[in-house]
Amino acid sequence: MKIAMWSGPRNLSTAMMYSFGARPDFAVWDEPFYAPYLARTGADHPMRDAILAAHETDPARVAARCAGPIPDNKPHFYMKHMPHHMDGMPLDWVSDCVNIHLIRHPARVVASYGAKRDSVTDDDIGFAAQTALFDRIGGIIIDSADIRADPESMLRKLCDAIGMDFDPAMLSWPAGGHPDDGAWAPHWYGAVHASTGFAAAEQALPDLTGEAAALAARAMSHYDRLFSCRLK
Repeated sequence: MKIAMWSGPRNLSTAMMYSFGARPDFAVWDEPFYAPYLARTGADHPMRDAILAAHETDPARVAARCAGPIPDNKPHFYMKHMPHHMDGMPLDWVSDCVNIHLIRHPARVVASYGAKRDSVTDDDIGFAAQTALFDRIGGIIIDSADIRADPESMLRKLCDAIGMDFDPAMLSWPAGGHPDDGAWAPHWYGAVHASTGFAAAEQALPDLTGEAAALAARAMSHYDRLFSCRLK
């Protein structure tokens, strides 16, 4: 099985990659279209030069690997992707994947992303791109808050939904990062590197003001639409 997990930033996506990567039957790949996205758009992201130097920037070659054999002689392949990286990128390979869409409340995304960058745009958090991709390819939707509230129950439900046995190894991983982390990990993955499992259930929504509140409000219609279709 090949799983394409589609998520915006600051959305439990790295923890989910670690969860599937903790299974002995899974290879994982961390945001393979990030370097092509940076090369195509010229976006000034943290660690841009290091990312472009360390990763393949040709989207056709990345897509060919997505469509090709599963690496490391593993039965299954988990690919962590971001929908807003995919404008103009090849997507023919997704038809051979189980597509899962991971969502998180916009207020939490904006607050978390804003702590890592000086400015945040609608495109940065990717809610419109995620709904557009879901409309195009379909798939299963799962909310990060449901996973954090009860990791084992939700992961069991997700595995059932995709026709895969649950493995208790998915509930924990070694601290310190994963060998397949992207070059951007030092900037973004501090909290998950310090973790050995999923964080506790989230508390009250952050209190946003000004442009941050407006940004989250603009994303809500996209989130609400996907939330209504989520795996429960």
